[in-house]
Amino acid sequence: MSGPARPALTALADPAVLPAPYPVLAGVRGASPFTEAGGALVVVGRHEDCSAILRDPRASSERNNSLLAPPEMRAQRAPSFLSLDPPDHTRLRRLVSKAFAPRVIARLEPRIRELADELLTAAGSDGDPGGRQLEVVSQLAYPLPVRIISEMLGVPAGDHARFAGWSASLAHSLQPQFIAAGPDPAAAAQQARLEFAGYFRELIAARRARPDDDLLSELIRAEDDGQRLSEPELIATCVLLLVAGHETTVGLISNAILALLRHPDQLAALRADPGLAAGAVEETLRYDAPVQFTGRVARGGMQVGRLSAPDGAVLLLLLAATGRDPQAFADPDSFDIRRAAANHLAFAAGPHFCLGAPLARLEAAIAVRAFATRVADPELDPAGLAYKPNLNLRGPGRLVVGFAGLR
Repeated sequence: MSGPARPALTALADPAVLPAPYPVLAGVRGASPFTEAGGALVVVGRHEDCSAILRDPRASSERNNSLLAPPEMRAQRAPSFLSLDPPDHTRLRRLVSKAFAPRVIARLEPRIRELADELLTAAGSDGDPGGRQLEVVSQLAYPLPVRIISEMLGVPAGDHARFAGWSASLAHSLQPQFIAAGPDPAAAAQQARLEFAGYFRELIAARRARPDDDLLSELIRAEDDGQRLSEPELIATCVLLLVAGHETTVGLISNAILALLRHPDQLAALRADPGLAAGAVEETLRYDAPVQFTGRVARGGMQVGRLSAPDGAVLLLLLAATGRDPQAFADPDSFDIRRAAANHLAFAAGPHFCLGAPLARLEAAIAVRAFATRVADPELDPAGLAYKPNLNLRGPGRLVVGFAGLR
């Protein structure tokens, strides 16, 4: 059963596939569910199956307890709530979730708009007025979310360059095991964790001595039913919020702008009706998700489609494949910002539904709206498009757009 599907999985590791993985993902989805690694890995690509698994309490997020985890990692408790199950996950998430409530995020809207306009204005002032260029990733998609999450946490602006490399190392370590991730990504990720821990340990000590009006100070004070974050939990939460708070949103903004450039009718529709910005973001999440995979660990005799998953098996959920599942979405390979596909799984589902989804949606909607309404006559430079060598957190590493000027 797994024989024919294995080449499709390994094909995703081919750098030539990275710019357009969806035909390969369609083949994997069609063959799924199927097993690899002697049954220790179950590959799942259908929307119905993935949606059910994400909501199933038997699908564990404690990846250290999987059959594929190295023996030295098994039974180790991860301090990040991303890799915990209830009740630990519930406790930690509750302590953090108030800072990401929709009403709290809504108060950030003026600042996000101000920053998006500031970044585009700065880009518009660069270069020859007759041939201006915007490098979308470095001039808009990256600095917007990284500055917002840093301001929320109370991370000084001067430290952004310091942690950029650590964040990239952690993001690169999230590649699935069948991806050739380069020389020893695990070692680089571990070094990044140590550097991050040292950085936040100093910042936490400073906030304990002198609290400020920021999320880090709130997390230090946070208490629920007598429970506080321990220092390891606090550090892991800060790292998670900082990395997840910008790495995936960079991809979302970049993927959205690229899709709009490749579909001029959709860009024209957005320009004519800026109220479609939120719809453009939702369609991008379905059509070209910034997080392509996630994983769970099977517990309690889970049934996945026609397969029985043994306890400890890793369930590899192809989120990007689910967004193009014809059983869930009509004409799934078309990009339509009026589609209103609310049932996509780009932010996962169930108890681990992305905590930062309201912030990511707001930042991306403001960014694509500003791009559509302010950048005159944008034109994609094919030679200026290059993808990051990361299939899981997928998006351009460079996206150059020529334009006539700013409105």
